[in-house]
Amino acid sequence: MSEKKANPPAALAGADRAAVFLMSLGEDEAAKVLQHLGPREVQKIGQSMTRLTNVSRDQVDDVLTEFVTSVSQYTGLGVGNSDYVRKVLVKALGEDKASSVIDRIMMGGSTRGLEQLKWLDGKTIAEMIRLEHPQIMAIILAYLEDDQASEVIAELPERMRHDVLMRVATLEGIQPAALQELDEIMERQFSGKQRLKSSSLGGLQAAANILNNLDTAKETGILEQVQELDAELAERIQELMFVFDDLIEVDDRGMQQLLREVTSDVLVLALKGADEELKAKILSNMSKRAAEMLADDLEAKGPVRLSEVEAAQREILTIAKRLADDGQLMLGGSGESFV
Repeated sequence: MSEKKANPPAALAGADRAAVFLMSLGEDEAAKVLQHLGPREVQKIGQSMTRLTNVSRDQVDDVLTEFVTSVSQYTGLGVGNSDYVRKVLVKALGEDKASSVIDRIMMGGSTRGLEQLKWLDGKTIAEMIRLEHPQIMAIILAYLEDDQASEVIAELPERMRHDVLMRVATLEGIQPAALQELDEIMERQFSGKQRLKSSSLGGLQAAANILNNLDTAKETGILEQVQELDAELAERIQELMFVFDDLIEVDDRGMQQLLREVTSDVLVLALKGADEELKAKILSNMSKRAAEMLADDLEAKGPVRLSEVEAAQREILTIAKRLADDGQLMLGGSGESFV
């Protein structure tokens, strides 16, 4: 009788691959690499390093092979001209999509104080800015990464959250005077000597992204308060948020990973309120037998409360966001953008 072959080790993804690579370099070289990463990247890779155990030789070889293949595609040519970078990004992304990316790059040398904030946790930042004007808070939140901004707004007093988020949503740009005020607050930690132009930080999408990263209770509470003060603004923000039907944009591999995390009871409830295209997408990513059982359960399921459907959809969205954070799937749709 032939010996049964062991299953190949699962492929690593996202921050886990980066962690394996750095751990393969040794302490000194890994430290040099980490110096060039941002705070959120360091945090994610550090967490992966602490939890990785029993990494196989095949998994290490896979990571190193991919790295060598990727590096071999690049030359040693370095270009440091800001005009060149701006032109390339505009050609690649278009003027509108590139504007925010360009602003963050070009402002990087003159925002040392704001960059230091990115190394702090949400509670610490909230404590630092809690006595500042809400408009200043909004500018700071618009500059931070979406998940970090969500941590900060969650730590602010409940009565302030909707006000700050509305200011993020209606922030059309940061003028030199506003940057100067922020410069004073940050104790002149970034240079104000260069001529500053208006930045495209903030806006409706920034507000929607911040809410997407909050837990459901806080997200709902803030939106309800915004709704009371400005129903039109609340509706425009909601239109840009990631919703259940946006799961149609998840690729097949990501959808299969998501379905492995969702119980059949929750999935049946959630699909009672989904459109036919999304139902077809989900069924196509299941085995024939499982798809038939799900279709039968949907047909047999009687009327259910809308609140139950929405709760099930929120539960699945929470799982999807967690998997996205772990690099196991990529969220698309109107509420997320990737470059």
